[in-house]
Amino acid sequence: MSGHSKWSQIKHKKAATDSKKGKVFSKLSKEISVAARIGGGNPEMNSRLRLAMEKAREVNMPSDNIKRAIQKGTGELPGSHYDEIMYEGYGPGGVALMIDTMTDNKTRTVSEIRHILSKHGGNMGEAGCVSWMFDKKGYVLVEKKIIDEDTLMSIALDAGAEDIKNDPEEENYEVIMVPEDLKKIKETLEAKNIKLNFADVTMLPKTYVKLGAKDAEKMLKLMEALEDHDDVQNVYANFDVPDEIMAKANI
Repeated sequence: MSGHSKWSQIKHKKAATDSKKGKVFSKLSKEISVAARIGGGNPEMNSRLRLAMEKAREVNMPSDNIKRAIQKGTGELPGSHYDEIMYEGYGPGGVALMIDTMTDNKTRTVSEIRHILSKHGGNMGEAGCVSWMFDKKGYVLVEKKIIDEDTLMSIALDAGAEDIKNDPEEENYEVIMVPEDLKKIKETLEAKNIKLNFADVTMLPKTYVKLGAKDAEKMLKLMEALEDHDDVQNVYANFDVPDEIMAKANI
C-alpha cells in the first residue's frame, strides 16, 4: 500500500490523542505565528493561517494559545523569529524525503536532522535532489463505508477537485486538488455531512518506492524520529510498505 494515505491517518489520530500535547501545541503555534507573520492575522484573508487554526482546534488547542501565536506573528507580542527550511534527503531503500522545518537556529536544526537520518539508515541530500518527485496538493481522505465512489466523485469534482483515487486495498478515497481549492472542497463535503478523516495541504509523491519488511520497519522508525523533533513540522516520503508492517505503526 502507498504510505501516504495510511501515514496521514496515523499522524492525524496521533495529533488528536497524543499524550505529548505540549509538543503538538508548540508545533501548531509556530505554524500559526509564521502564517500570521507572512500573510497577516486575519484568517479570512489568509488561507494558510485559517488552515493552521483549524488544525489547532481539531486537537483542542486553547483559544488563548491560538490568539497569542497570532499576535506573536503580527508583532503585537514579542516572540522568536522562525525560518522555514525544507531539507531533502533519502531514507532506507532509497526512499525520497522532504523534511519541512521551522527553526530559530538553523545550525542546530540541520545538525540534528542529519544525525537522525544517519542513525536510521538515511542521509541528507542537496537542495532539489528529491523535490521534483513531489507535487504540492490539497489532500482529503474520506472513509469508503460512508459514501459510494460515484456520489463522492460527483460532489468533489463539481467543487473543483482534480482527481479521486480509489485503491481497492485502502479504507479511504483520496481526493486531490490544487492547494487553493482545499477550503472550498472541504467545506462542500462537510456541508453534506461527509466526515473527513484527513484534510491538509501536502506534498504528494509522483511515484513510490516499494520496501521489504526490514527497510519498511527502519523507514517507519525514521519517520517517527523525524516527526518527533521539535523543529520538524511535516515529513513527506514516497515509501510503499506491506500492510502488516504499517499496521504495527501504532505510534
